[in-house]
Amino acid sequence: MSTTVQLLLESFDRLEASDKREVLDEIIRRSRDLDWPPLDDQTIDRIADEAFLEYDLREANDGKS
Repeated sequence: MSTTVQLLLESFDRLEASDKREVLDEIIRRSRDLDWPPLDDQTIDRIADEAFLEYDLREANDGKS
């Protein structure tokens, strides 16, 4: 991940929830016109694995609070 993307995500994380929703709406609106390659099973599995790992980490951190 590039430094620019990391900085963007860090800035996004600092936004209020309503601003995050506004940003997400705009990103989704802009991204629908991009030329997306088809997703293969391996890519879908990798995305799912990463999502579940993030979920598990959040659950573990919530239990520590």
